[in-house]
Amino acid sequence: MESSLHILLYRAFHAQRNYLRPSLQALGLGTGQPKLLAYLEANGPCHQRQLADYFDVDPATISRMMESLQAGGFISRRTDEQNHRRDLVQVTDRGRQASAEWRAHCRQAQEIMLQGFTDQERAQFADYLARAYGNMQEELGRKAP
Repeated sequence: MESSLHILLYRAFHAQRNYLRPSLQALGLGTGQPKLLAYLEANGPCHQRQLADYFDVDPATISRMMESLQAGGFISRRTDEQNHRRDLVQVTDRGRQASAEWRAHCRQAQEIMLQGFTDQERAQFADYLARAYGNMQEELGRKAP
């Protein structure tokens, strides 16, 4: 088996994604949508542009995701009273429920991935990943969120 860090990260990511994909589909969500729901839950109503900026994603991609989430009843939009040309996006009760179920599936996947790791090893692993991410963001000239 390949032991380079790049390949190991790639394989772990894809194994996790393949494990979680059926749960995502069962909830009626698409790739990337759970993170939008989580952001809206944590930060309250916001503009689509805020989501695009925060996740460093093309606004058109966010727009398509928002259309799908709204059609599924996971989010709603209302006119921004401060600027009537823009909408505020907010998570609905259905979106909060789906987000909670998604987090439960993610915790289950995490427990499978980290089976046999001590609490200290789990904390170190999370720290290593966060530091690696920060290093890459710094190299790319962006500040990590």
